[in-house]
Amino acid sequence: MRIPPYGPLISLVALCAFEPAAQGYELYNEDEGATVLNADLWAGLGWFSSARNYIGDPQREPGRMRWQEGFAKYGVSGATDKLDAGSIYGGFSLISTASWGDGDPGGISAGDESRTAVEEAYLGWRSGELIPALGKDGVDFSFGRQIVSVNGFLITDDGFAPGRAFSPIEGVADGRFNRGGAYYLGPRLAFGHSAVLKLGGEQGLHGSLIWLKSDNPGQSKTEVAAATLDYTTPIGSIGSTYVRGLDVDERYAFGERLERKGLETYSLRGQGNAGIEHADFAFEVARQEKRSGSQRAMFFDAGYTFADAPWQPTVSYRYARYSEGWDFMFQGGYRRRYQGEVAVNYAASVTWNMQINDVLFSVRPTDKLTLNAMFFNYHQLSDRDSQDASAREVDLFLDWRVTDSITLSPLIGFYKPRKGFGDGGLQSGSAATNTYLQFIVWVNY
Repeated sequence: MRIPPYGPLISLVALCAFEPAAQGYELYNEDEGATVLNADLWAGLGWFSSARNYIGDPQREPGRMRWQEGFAKYGVSGATDKLDAGSIYGGFSLISTASWGDGDPGGISAGDESRTAVEEAYLGWRSGELIPALGKDGVDFSFGRQIVSVNGFLITDDGFAPGRAFSPIEGVADGRFNRGGAYYLGPRLAFGHSAVLKLGGEQGLHGSLIWLKSDNPGQSKTEVAAATLDYTTPIGSIGSTYVRGLDVDERYAFGERLERKGLETYSLRGQGNAGIEHADFAFEVARQEKRSGSQRAMFFDAGYTFADAPWQPTVSYRYARYSEGWDFMFQGGYRRRYQGEVAVNYAASVTWNMQINDVLFSVRPTDKLTLNAMFFNYHQLSDRDSQDASAREVDLFLDWRVTDSITLSPLIGFYKPRKGFGDGGLQSGSAATNTYLQFIVWVNY
């Protein structure tokens, strides 16, 4: 059985940083921000085309597929520090998603999904100056439906959004994993249940204790506990993460997810400029312990921005490696850097049994326009169900912030697998280069 890819967690929705983090439209402001209430809107609309598909169905050759996705997240958020001790903050939002057309070329969505549901409903408290030894807001506790991210690549969000066509359990194709469309855009980021305690602020020694329970069938409704410990200085930070699987809903479990209960993951990570102005370094090494044995994953990246040169060019390199039985969990892009378009989202899972080298080059002609080029080399480490996922990919894309609230993101990608369908690969027709196109409009108020 082929285990489908989980690439939406690493899509441009993360890379471009157009998450629902804008200040929103101010509805109420008392005493110069002591109490505020904002109306928030985050939306996206995308058009997609792929000359080949990866469904493994000879009847769909040569495989061209065209589809559209859209979403709108709308709600309110606010905070007040007019308390005797600390401040309270919270938010509530709904999200509407839909897909149209042929469905995506990975066979995850059918192109006729839609849904409106509660996205966020959370409440939090920050300590302010109440505990001087921990610094300002040295205690931050929140709970409810909310987006939770941990530095590094083990927990980014709960953004995997399969559609009606997703059927990873053999013989089961009843739509039980459907989250209502927008598979690529992946805007349903909040965990269904959470409690997060952060201690120590953002500098010096600080850490967190986290409980998460996903209500996402595509994540087998996994429940985990996690802890982090970091030491942060002006030139960078070093830290560690521990994640333990507490439970999984076996009605939705498949593949490596069947071992999530009791699974333990440990990691050591770091990021910063190491005292070199305009440089950027990061790494993480992780180990998983589960019933079938130990698994490992790691990445390292290094980059530099030529800040005094015209258009401020940036060059960076990243190396990543996953062992054969690595469980992706809630992992996302490495510090919001995605791992390709066709390979990750549609053609094959590259988050286990894979070694990846990639290079990024970007320039900024203006403050509102960024041009990007990325090259990826995917090398499968060992045979996997007689399917070879080795490939190369080139993606050219730009981010144009037309206004403070509207951004356009066109992309063209070229994906060349080592093998095609019928020859140990998944690409329809042959191993010829696939041309992939997308155009996305982001709106954020």
